[in-house]
Amino acid sequence: MYLFNPDNDLALANFSANYTPPASALKIAEDLAVLPVWYAPNNSKIIAERTENEKFLSDLKELFAIESALISFADISHFSQEKIIPWGWNPALRKKLLEAGVSEDSLFSVQELKQLRIDSGRQNAIRILNELKAENSEFCGESHFFSTIDEVLKFLSSRNGDKVLKMPNSGSGKGLVWIFGEITDKQTDWCRRVIREQGGVVAEPVLKKVQDFAVEFEITNGRTEFIGYSLFRSAASGAYMGNFLMSDTDIEKILSKFVDVKLLLQLQKSLTKRLSQQFPAYSGNLGVDMMICQTEKGFQIQPCVEINLRMNMGLVAHIFYNRFVKNSSTGEFVVDYFKRQGDALIFQQKMLKDFPLVVENGKIKLGYLNLTPVAEQTQYVAWVVIEKPV
Repeated sequence: MYLFNPDNDLALANFSANYTPPASALKIAEDLAVLPVWYAPNNSKIIAERTENEKFLSDLKELFAIESALISFADISHFSQEKIIPWGWNPALRKKLLEAGVSEDSLFSVQELKQLRIDSGRQNAIRILNELKAENSEFCGESHFFSTIDEVLKFLSSRNGDKVLKMPNSGSGKGLVWIFGEITDKQTDWCRRVIREQGGVVAEPVLKKVQDFAVEFEITNGRTEFIGYSLFRSAASGAYMGNFLMSDTDIEKILSKFVDVKLLLQLQKSLTKRLSQQFPAYSGNLGVDMMICQTEKGFQIQPCVEINLRMNMGLVAHIFYNRFVKNSSTGEFVVDYFKRQGDALIFQQKMLKDFPLVVENGKIKLGYLNLTPVAEQTQYVAWVVIEKPV
């Protein structure tokens, strides 16, 4: 059984079984509930509540070889012995599933969740970054964990240029504070609060980023396997914007304009070993975010910006491309937000007209497709557009 719970990072950081997600997280979970259809193995059960999801899935099955079925949260108890695979695990989800009648054997234990929270902390990314840089001087980047406000202020005053401060535990692209010039009183108060609640703050100089990308892995019983690349876009704030839909070979070609492919392969091999050592208790999907940066030495890789121990949009895009897009085509995968109700529907109608969908033998050749239902009240939509064959 697959469940999309995008509030996971916030819930894991909070680590209370009684955590209540913000309204925005609840809305994303509602609007994109059917998203696992695109990455779960066929014949899976997708936990999704809204009735329009049934009609949406029925329409999809006429175009694609999808055989998964939807079940409501209220029906979970009928499948209590089946494995649950959420976007990510946290104490609040564990409590919710127990109350819904799911067998405790199917869930992460409290001790496993405590270890997962430790493993998900940004301190691990710092450790692996330093190990990779020690291994190869062609990598760039600098990241520090400070447990007192005095250490943070000393670091900020010792570096020229912009800096970024990060919560040790927070969502991808979230929990960041950007320091342009002097730190403000409000930002200092934020640091004190994070140090009090999470034991410290991560501090980094801001690099001149040229391209975001990630390397996706899966860990099973202590063995790490490379899954593929993720080439994505993020906003200046660090928030995720979307993924490019293309083959791993084409992504390597793009990255090779900046760095030697041999370096990418070496990095992939090194991480395969290090991730197994760093996270011996973890099993599941894992993504390592990276950047190509412009430095005094030319283009370099920052090889470990962040580690996400959960499912992620880059992996969704990777699986979607391999399963549902003709390998001669490229495109873009986007998760969009529409502030006003009705705007998503207007956007949907325009895209359907401007980019008519062409599907051949169950794979998209050209056009626009919404991956989640769009109705009057929809505010979040996952969609793809395949613009041209390469």
